[in-house]
Amino acid sequence: MRCIIARFPFDLVKSEVEHLMKGVKPEPVTGESVTIGRREYPVMQVGQVITKQDRRDFSAREVTRALNKLGFTCRTTSDSLGIPG
Repeated sequence: MRCIIARFPFDLVKSEVEHLMKGVKPEPVTGESVTIGRREYPVMQVGQVITKQDRRDFSAREVTRALNKLGFTCRTTSDSLGIPG
């Protein structure tokens, strides 16, 4: 699936994202998160791994949109706090 992150086009496939994140230790989740396999990762960490860009170059919203389209389960901060969204 083609998506734009930080004004750059990326062709992402769910299995490739899973492969790239395999063996990557999740950082503590403080904001938006995504479940990949049985692990929960911060969206910004996943964005950095899959785009190979600095985290300051893209937003969590861009990465969350792309990961949702690929079929991953993403959670926002309000989801984890039980706040209706």
